[in-house]
Amino acid sequence: MVKILLACSAGMSTSLMVKKMKKVATENGLEVEIAAVPECQAQDHFENLNILLLGPQVRHLEGKMKELSQDRFPVLTIDTQKYGMMDGLGVLKDAIRAMKAFKK
Repeated sequence: MVKILLACSAGMSTSLMVKKMKKVATENGLEVEIAAVPECQAQDHFENLNILLLGPQVRHLEGKMKELSQDRFPVLTIDTQKYGMMDGLGVLKDAIRAMKAFKK
């Protein structure tokens, strides 16, 4: 099972994105676990994670989160346009691409 964590300022705006992504995953038969947390709690979830997605409003933390992850999983800032449109399919595709590229 793929575990995806979304982090933003308070975990509120990413909660809607999580719902959209879960819907798309279910429709496509993908086994994923997707959750949202405030960025200050993200590190608490690093042990069992396949990718960390950051909301555009906390993109300035990408370098810090990559460093904290110790290269165990990819860290990706969600595309601003996809985030604004709550494009669950687009964000899920970006996450899958990032995970595949990271493993190579």
